[in-house]
Amino acid sequence: MNFAAQLFYSSYLNERLERLFSPKPAIKDTEENDPFWHREELRLGPADPGDSFKGVQFSNGAVGRRPTLIEPERLKDFGEEELLNGDVKVREPRVVVEAPVITLMEPPKTRRVSEFRIVPRPAPLYLRFEDISAAAFTIQSAIQKTPCTYSRLSKQYSMEIYLKKEHLHYTGSVKERGALYLLSSLTQDQQRKGVIVATDCNFSMAVAHHAVELKIPVFAIMPSCCSSPRLRIYRDYGAMVISYGSTSHDSKNHARHLANDNGYLYLEEDESATYLAGLGTVGMEIYEQVPKLDAVVVPAAGQYGLLAGTAAAIKHLSSNILVIGIEPEGFPLLLQSLKTDGPIKDIHSNPNTKLYGDLMECSLGNNTFQLAKKLVDKVISVSEEDSLVAMLRFQEFERSTVDTEGAMGLAAILAGQLPELRGKRVAVVVSSANMELDLVRQCVDRALVLEDRVSKFSVQLGEWPGDMAKLLDLLSREDVRLLDVSHRRHSDKSDLFKAKVECVVETRDKTQSAQLRKTLSERYPSLCWLER
Repeated sequence: MNFAAQLFYSSYLNERLERLFSPKPAIKDTEENDPFWHREELRLGPADPGDSFKGVQFSNGAVGRRPTLIEPERLKDFGEEELLNGDVKVREPRVVVEAPVITLMEPPKTRRVSEFRIVPRPAPLYLRFEDISAAAFTIQSAIQKTPCTYSRLSKQYSMEIYLKKEHLHYTGSVKERGALYLLSSLTQDQQRKGVIVATDCNFSMAVAHHAVELKIPVFAIMPSCCSSPRLRIYRDYGAMVISYGSTSHDSKNHARHLANDNGYLYLEEDESATYLAGLGTVGMEIYEQVPKLDAVVVPAAGQYGLLAGTAAAIKHLSSNILVIGIEPEGFPLLLQSLKTDGPIKDIHSNPNTKLYGDLMECSLGNNTFQLAKKLVDKVISVSEEDSLVAMLRFQEFERSTVDTEGAMGLAAILAGQLPELRGKRVAVVVSSANMELDLVRQCVDRALVLEDRVSKFSVQLGEWPGDMAKLLDLLSREDVRLLDVSHRRHSDKSDLFKAKVECVVETRDKTQSAQLRKTLSERYPSLCWLER
């Protein structure tokens, strides 16, 4: 409210108060009976009818009223001069207290950026659980949910063993999960042009099968060393098979050349986030199928994508579950990389190419190594012999045939390298079962020898009739199965009247084998056990 408005408002209040409290004139006897609207104090015009408004001031079109008495105390703050009853009264100016002087502080000294403590932001995760969940939703209609069953080997090794049977997929490998999600993530233009793979491996078989299911043209470039049954598998899937070169290196170069010239997309097993997310769906299913899980044992062969993806899923769902990676003793790529704190591109070793053929073409990428370093609790290596024995255990107790890569997880338990898991609930991933029949037979025979269940020995028998029958009768009484027998006469010039007999026998277990050795050594001093 400005000064003029305040002054008007004060004048109005004083006028009202003056009318209410000013002494009234004596009322004549004739006015006692007059109505109240005839009273002079209530008239708006002049006192007498003949009076005019001469000498009266006007303001805003209204008749001005007589001077008012304004209380000085109420207007003392409006200025130094005030109008009081027509007089000018001069007031003394008030003493204004000056505001305190504020002294500004000196500006702070300039500091270098290096003097500040910089808190680094956490790097974004290469593989998120959301990616794995999206992959599980995408592939659920085309990938079966493999069983995770209780193993009969549990009581023998004092732990609850659950086998995640990923070898039951259509192509016999867990890599179907990553390959399908990788193909589903391609653009329509890439799917229309087609994809091309090289070398005979589980990844190529998975790509060949699911590319045909998605109506994507697929070409498989195979070296001449690939067997005819394996080539027939690719043709049965619907892939266009082309034989080129004598080694996998030649077939890969030719595949890249065809991809560049014709616009195909060359696919090989790598560490892309899409591929790892598809493989990580194994961990989600294990966590759902096995309640109160304590540990997960995962084979770390190949591109190590299965280990990294499974660990990412398991650790997100429960950080208390141990994730243990298993790799072959002849190719400990991850173990050596962890020791040097960096992925190793090449390792000087000579693994069995027949048993670990996929490993020779694989390498450990930086992203996979960082995931394994952060999420995997333990990495151990198993020998070739332990893997072969584990393959035999699968055939005897689980009635299934797996390859050495699929048996590595169980091999670590059979070899006694995981004593901390006794009494715990453990899930073992059985990753693949792609092995040719003749190689499976050789592996089983080798495993029987390693377990001392198949033995070969030689004895010298005389020329007397019935000596051979007595030896066979002894083997029959010991309940031993005779696999092969060889009878050689005149094997040594010094023993012209003796014959050398070589036998190959199979026993139930090591205990029966030890009993057979004891019995034969007591009966035949010339007994000699041979290596197979």
